[in-house]
Amino acid sequence: MSLILAIESSCDEMAMAILKDEREFLSSVVASQIDVHAMYGGVVPEIASRKHVECVSLVLKETLNKANVTIDEIDAIAVTKGPGLVGSLHIGLQAAKTIAMAYHKPLIGVHHIAGHIYANNYVQNIIYPSLCLVVSGGHSELVLLKAPFKFEVIGQTLDDAVGEAYDKVGRVLNLPYPGGPIIDKMAAKGNHTYNLPVPLDDESYNFSFSGLKSAVINYLHNNEQAGKEINRADVAASFQKAVVNALVREAVAAMKETGYKKIVLAGGVSANKTLQNTLAEAMQKIGAELVHPTPILCTDNAVMIACRGYFMYQAGMRSTLELNAVPSLNLG
Repeated sequence: MSLILAIESSCDEMAMAILKDEREFLSSVVASQIDVHAMYGGVVPEIASRKHVECVSLVLKETLNKANVTIDEIDAIAVTKGPGLVGSLHIGLQAAKTIAMAYHKPLIGVHHIAGHIYANNYVQNIIYPSLCLVVSGGHSELVLLKAPFKFEVIGQTLDDAVGEAYDKVGRVLNLPYPGGPIIDKMAAKGNHTYNLPVPLDDESYNFSFSGLKSAVINYLHNNEQAGKEINRADVAASFQKAVVNALVREAVAAMKETGYKKIVLAGGVSANKTLQNTLAEAMQKIGAELVHPTPILCTDNAVMIACRGYFMYQAGMRSTLELNAVPSLNLG
C-alpha cells in the first residue's frame, strides 16, 4: 500500500489530495479563488500567490483530517512543478519541499498538463498509444501518448489558448468570469447564425483562436455602435461551433494519420459538453473511442497530480530538494 500526498497550486486554486494506491482517494480539498478574481475579469497573479500563502496550511490540515492520516503515514509528496504562474507554483513547491525535508519523504515533481492527462486514468486505464487533446485556459495541444512517460506534442496553439479565447469573448458579452462554462450553456439555447472565420485550416495540427476571438469582438462592437440588437445566445453558439469544429477537425486528422483507436480529453475545457459530444460522434464515425475525465477532475485539482505522481513513484522517479518552479515547462 502507498499513500501519495499531492499538491497543486499552478494558478488560482490551492488544492491537495491523498491517494491510496492507484485509485482510492482518501481526501481532496480545493481552495478556489474564482470569486476574488471575478471582479478583475481574470486571474491576477500577485493576488493568486498571496491567497495561496494565506490558505496553504489550512488546506494541508483539512486534507490530512479528511483522510484521517498523519504526515508520518504519507509515503511520498507529489507537487506541480510547472507550467503555471511562477508565484503560485512557488507556494506549493515550498510546502512540498518543506514536508519532504522535515519528514524525510520522497519528492516527486509533476508536470501540470501530464496531471490533466492522467486524470483520465481515474476513469479507465490509459491505453498506449493514444492521442490526447489538451484544452484549457492556457493550453491547446494535440499530444501523442506513446508510452507512460513518453509524450510528443504534434500541434499547439499559435496564439490564444481555447479557454483564454472563451473568457475574452465572455468578457465582451458581459458574462461573469470564467466565461467558458456560461458560453457553453448559452450556446445550447442559441443557433449558429453568424459566419465566423475558421481558425487556421492548414496541413499542420496547430490551432489559432486569436482571429476568431477578434472577429467576435469586432462584430459585437460594430453592432453595438450601430444600435443593432444582438442575440447573445446566437453569438455564443456561432463562436462555440467554430471553436469545436477546429478542435475536432485536427483531432480527426491526427487519429486518421496515426491509426490510433483511443483519444482522451484533458484540461478545463474538456468539461465542455458540446466538445465532448461532437468529438465522441466524430470518433465513432472513424471507429475510435473518446475518454474524458469526470467534470470535477477537468479543472485544476490535486487528484490529477496524485494520479500522475503515483505512477512516477512506482517507477522510482524522484526529485531533489533543488526542484524549482518552471512557468513555461514543456510537455515531453
